[in-house]
Amino acid sequence: MGNREDLLAGARRVIVERGVANATARDIAQAAGVSLAAIGYHFGSKDQLVTEALLDTLGTGIGDGMEAAIVEAKDLPRLAGFAALWNRMPDVFAANRETLLASMENAVRMMRDPSALTRMQAAVEEGYRGVAEGLVAAYPDLTPEQALALGQLEFVLSQGLGILWLLSPEGRIPDGDTLASAVALLHDGAGAD
Repeated sequence: MGNREDLLAGARRVIVERGVANATARDIAQAAGVSLAAIGYHFGSKDQLVTEALLDTLGTGIGDGMEAAIVEAKDLPRLAGFAALWNRMPDVFAANRETLLASMENAVRMMRDPSALTRMQAAVEEGYRGVAEGLVAAYPDLTPEQALALGQLEFVLSQGLGILWLLSPEGRIPDGDTLASAVALLHDGAGAD
């Protein structure tokens, strides 16, 4: 690995162990085995390094977990696949708890920094597209517009349910069957007024 990759790995370790607020640039550089100046050279600041490390980790942890659940359910009708995905997501959240928690800390920091907020907005768009790509792989008959709409819904649910799961990891979040029933109710009532 190069210094950039070492810094990302070091940042992930320090953040998971100590949280975003307690992760110092010195601790990250030491965990990465590089000089403190390397942070500025490769990322501009410690905050930018933390953001990149978390976005990468969430993409691989939660994103890969979502994609695996979507692929596992690809032979089911779409609504049943949707239920299976959201029944599985608490396990994905549990496997990525510390990263999810650190991401929430970082999101609040970024919302207070207009320059960082732009990066967060771009990451959300990347998240939509990433989920949409996984859906197209599982359901090739989806149009790009349909895949993006479903990707946006599932990304939004992952964000909201991830926060709710952090608040209540013992299972007080809606399960996939409940969510699928709610989506079916919306569809069944589409013509009613």
